[in-house]
Parts: sequence; C-alpha cells; structure tokens
Amino acid sequence: MELEKLQMIIAEVLSLQAEEIKPEFSFIDDLGADSLEIFQIIMGIEEEFDIVIEDEMIKDIDTVEDVLKMINVG
Repeated sequence: MELEKLQMIIAEVLSLQAEEIKPEFSFIDDLGADSLEIFQIIMGIEEEFDIVIEDEMIKDIDTVEDVLKMINVG
C-alpha cells in the first residue's frame, strides 16, 4: 500500500505513470529527478504519510526503496 501511494506522489511530481516507477529505481539516474523535484517528492511524502524526513536523512535517499524504508520506520 505504501508503494502505491509513493508511486502516485512521484508520478505526479515527475509527470510519469505510477506503474512505471519501480522500487529499485534511482530518483536521479532512472527517474531523472532534479533537486527541486526531489524536494517536492519529500514534501509530498511527509504530508501523505504524516512523517518528518530530517535533512540529514535526505542525503541517504537514492532509490524509491530507500524512501519506503524510511516510511516503514517512521
């Protein structure tokens, strides 16, 4: 369920189809996100899942799976 919500947030920011977004995809290399788009995705995740992703944690985010782990821990 978290994956589907996350895919929708990413798809909306990056103008992609949600089903195209796989957990192993890198935000920069595979999805082509820039720093502003990553920030928008983080904001959407924080709002949707009612969590706070600390600035120090953002540098550790490379893949969709990395975010899923943070959501499940948070």
